[in-house]
Amino acid sequence: MARILVTGGAGFIASDLALKLADDPKNDVIVVDNLLTGEISKIAAPGRSNLHFIKCDVNRFDDISGVFYAYRFDHVFHYAAMVGVKRTTDNPVMVLRDIDGIRNILDLSKNTGVQRVLFSSSSEVYGEPVEIPQNERTTPLNSKLPYAIVKNIGEAFLRSYQKEFGLDYTIFRFFNTYGPKQSKDFVVAKFLRAALANDDITLYGDGLQTRTFCYIDDNIDACLAAYHRKEVLNDVVNIGSDKEITIRTLAELIIEITGSRSKVVHLPPLEEGDMTRRMPDITRMRGLLGRELLPLRTGLERILEHSIVPR
Repeated sequence: MARILVTGGAGFIASDLALKLADDPKNDVIVVDNLLTGEISKIAAPGRSNLHFIKCDVNRFDDISGVFYAYRFDHVFHYAAMVGVKRTTDNPVMVLRDIDGIRNILDLSKNTGVQRVLFSSSSEVYGEPVEIPQNERTTPLNSKLPYAIVKNIGEAFLRSYQKEFGLDYTIFRFFNTYGPKQSKDFVVAKFLRAALANDDITLYGDGLQTRTFCYIDDNIDACLAAYHRKEVLNDVVNIGSDKEITIRTLAELIIEITGSRSKVVHLPPLEEGDMTRRMPDITRMRGLLGRELLPLRTGLERILEHSIVPR
């Protein structure tokens, strides 16, 4: 049996990851989360005896060390972090505390026999694009925002611990991911909620910023393929879609799909953190998936069919 730790496991992406790992009865999955933004309901799995939740703050060594020494994990998915552009720019000191969590996870992993740490980094590390698509090996990491700096430091920690202690790692650079359980303050869930209520959909600036949107299943399947096949070992992979769309077009698409009477309203641009373009090179991710990604329209319709848009 493989014993697996998922940090931040009551969050959007990590909760689906934990549930998918627990589908295999040979896995014993331990989820930790401080519930600052996570919700226990996201990992509700009645009858699953191989999925366990512990309220824990990975940024506090006294909290997380007991979990490591009690369970002796084989693999660790370190997804715990403060996320969200506005939340992270409004709370820069709190973001920097996540560096303590990264150090705690790596120190405890090397000292307790963990075989590999799989880390959720972010497209934010690329900053404003100097090339499109953004490639894992060639695109400079030039963001100066605290959140992106913490993720970049995390990547540096992983490379350093592998070189000095032999602790293997995989880095997932996540681009925008959406799905049924996404928190209500992220763009897709926010727009869907407004459209269903016929409320105004608000955009920062002119709405011509571009993003790509990856459905949660594609994210999870690609990451688990890397895990199970022992690929992207001591390396990095972009996880996202390569279909670029403006935020304004996203709003218009959601209004169309929902048949909403919502109007698009423009707010002043964010002072920082709202990059003009973001679009990854996903050649490596396609190799992991072995299939096409779910189209955005289909993903939005799938959320609506299940009537589980966050309200």
